[in-house]
Amino acid sequence: MLYEAIYEPEFWVAVAFVLFLAVLVYFGVHRTAFGALDARRARISSELDEARRLRDDAQALLADSERRRREAEREAEAMIASAKVEAEQLAGEAKAKVEEFIARRTKMAEAKIAHAETQALADVRAAAADAAVAAAETILTASAKGKVADDLIALSIKDLKSKLN
Repeated sequence: MLYEAIYEPEFWVAVAFVLFLAVLVYFGVHRTAFGALDARRARISSELDEARRLRDDAQALLADSERRRREAEREAEAMIASAKVEAEQLAGEAKAKVEEFIARRTKMAEAKIAHAETQALADVRAAAADAAVAAAETILTASAKGKVADDLIALSIKDLKSKLN
């Protein structure tokens, strides 16, 4: 049976394979292969560690940028709120100044009107006094004669002017 198996090609393939494996073991190919596999495993492990470290760094940078963004948003909101308050104060001050300006202008206009009324009243009184004097002079001149009349007229005119003004 063993003798018959020697003539079979499968037998020689198995023998060649065993001899091949023995040569590989003799020359230490298995150590080289395992060493290469170990080196590859170590390289892959270090690359994975580096990738984890880079991912952690990226997450830290992302968290930092998110924190800065939130701080910037808070600062912007504070600036907007401050600007609104300042704008409201400026609007209130402007309104107060406008009201003050209007009040001043109103007082000035009222003072001018009062002055104009006083001036007009004085002008009317002066015109009335002049008209009364002229009328009295005309009436007295026509009705009174002589030196007495002239003295009386002059005295009345002076008295009338002082009373009407």
